[in-house]
Amino acid sequence: MTDQEKNYTQEPAHDEDSLQSDEENISEEEDVSNNELSDMNQEKASNLPSSMSLPLPAGDNKVAPQDALNYYLREINKFPPLKENEEFELAQRIRENEDKDAALRLITSHLRLVVKIAMDFQKKWMNNVLELIQEGNIGLMKAVQKFNPDRGIKFSYYAAFWIKAYILKFIMDNWRMVKIGTTQSQRKLFYNLGKERQRLENLGFDPNAETLSKNLDVTEEEIVEMSQRMGQHDVSLDIPYGEDSSTTKLDMLPALEQSVENKLAREEVSENLQKHLKTIIPQLNEKEKEILNKRLLESSPVTLRDIGDKYGITRERVRQIESRLLEKLRKHLSQEIKDFSSDWITYE
Repeated sequence: MTDQEKNYTQEPAHDEDSLQSDEENISEEEDVSNNELSDMNQEKASNLPSSMSLPLPAGDNKVAPQDALNYYLREINKFPPLKENEEFELAQRIRENEDKDAALRLITSHLRLVVKIAMDFQKKWMNNVLELIQEGNIGLMKAVQKFNPDRGIKFSYYAAFWIKAYILKFIMDNWRMVKIGTTQSQRKLFYNLGKERQRLENLGFDPNAETLSKNLDVTEEEIVEMSQRMGQHDVSLDIPYGEDSSTTKLDMLPALEQSVENKLAREEVSENLQKHLKTIIPQLNEKEKEILNKRLLESSPVTLRDIGDKYGITRERVRQIESRLLEKLRKHLSQEIKDFSSDWITYE
């Protein structure tokens, strides 16, 4: 046995409880970056080789739905654990030769680890644990791709971070129909808020927003917002307000577009402006007419530089002429239109 293999086969200074570390440790101790986490869904469909699928040993595949988990546990127990020093050899073959058979052997020998971690997260998910196991298996495959045996740590310890990363992201994405957290900081707060609140209660402290914000190093506003998100449930907008009412919550939401009244009012104002602007055009000089037609009334106005180049003046001079023209228009229209508002003539 080489010195490198002796060093590799030593147990790391972590006990079994280290596999229970939270998502914060994932981001700090391993290279599970935020960008990689955000690309997990795409990687499921494209990046994982079809040759790394997990074939079950031969057996009776007729499974009742309620027995699916027990059946799965029986089947993965048919895959033998790794022998001493076999893990290092397999990892080297994968890293140096992209050996698919070695990758499959390394994956199938750690399927029980995925189940163990998924069971720990079942209290968060409270749904079909097979969904968590499925996500964890994808994380296990990712760990096989990323694992470097020369770092001198056990594969099971390294893979646990990837398994938990995929499971935690799945829980976050499916906790509600509307996502309650998308950024790294929101995910970290989502995973740690309940745990920290329970810890404070066990110590006899009041888990208020101020205390939680100090312990978790976030603002009180973030604590309140995440607490509200986690404590609320999805509500359908199509549910009527009462049994005797056909009015739904959707009916009470404001329309995104302008109301008919506002549209008619804007059209009336536009017609009045167009009508009375024609009466002032004979009073304008050439530069003012150019600015009015090419900038104020144009949907795609020309720049101050364009007009300045045409008349051989600076941009600042054009801006001054435009400013005086706007004042002239306001004064003229206020005399011609009853109830005229200066807000009708604006330009940025």
